Amino acid sequence: MPSRRQIREAVIQFLYCADLEGGADPAALREPFWNFVTESDRKALQLATFRTVHHLAHGRDGRLVEFIDRSTNACASLSAWPQAEHLKIDLERLAMLESNWSTALARLERLPKDDDDAAVADSFSEALAAFFKTDREVAATRQRFLHGMEDFPSLRGSLEAVAASIRRLQRISDRLRMVEEPEKFPEQTDLAKLRDSKAEISALRERADQTVDAVLSLKEKIDASLAGVVDNFAPERINPVDRAILRLGTYEIQHTDIPKKAVINEAIELAKRFGTTDSGRFVNGVLDKVAKQLSEN
Repeated sequence: MPSRRQIREAVIQFLYCADLEGGADPAALREPFWNFVTESDRKALQLATFRTVHHLAHGRDGRLVEFIDRSTNACASLSAWPQAEHLKIDLERLAMLESNWSTALARLERLPKDDDDAAVADSFSEALAAFFKTDREVAATRQRFLHGMEDFPSLRGSLEAVAASIRRLQRISDRLRMVEEPEKFPEQTDLAKLRDSKAEISALRERADQTVDAVLSLKEKIDASLAGVVDNFAPERINPVDRAILRLGTYEIQHTDIPKKAVINEAIELAKRFGTTDSGRFVNGVLDKVAKQLSEN
């Protein structure tokens, strides 16, 4: 049977992927997500990968329109700063690459996906690889612009709007890395061991889905609890991986019989594996306060 660790890691992975503001309904991700993480057949895996990508791209058009509008204003501001010419060049290049991203996705959507012909499958595989390559190039250019901004603090006010749009687009790419490189996510190795047993995969999905449904149904209450222990709490200000771990941990502390110390320790381990270098300490501090607040009440 799947371990508690495997179940919790699957829950965190789903919550992370599904938590995109302006994105599709999380319920729509469920089938492609599970097909993606459990499929081993090449053709079926490619199709599941595409469907997951398609879901994550939902709502991107609105973000792109916002970025293009703001980038035009930002370029006008940068024109008055010859020493920041490289930022303007990066921003103009980024606008072109964002358009290329949309074109690469549109090509994927047009290609046949269920054909048994090997040449068709190879063509789709090449288009999928080209899409991910474009996404990596776009992501690198976004980061170069955002890092370059730090050298011009006096321009921060006029560039912050376009920077916010860039970060919103980057959140999609962050999740696409998980889709492109699943081997870098620890639970994928564990899932490979379960794929031969339909009963085990079914049990993993059932337990994970139950937990996901519970967390999502209580998300507003959970966020209210987090707001009570985190100064100036706003979900969008918290690293999305940390946010998923905190929501799961808060749910388990408040709504299950799992010992609070065990919940916190397991959350710290998840944060160390999936988050940043500071995630473990941050998650520990927040969930400890959540547990103490519950005890006091």
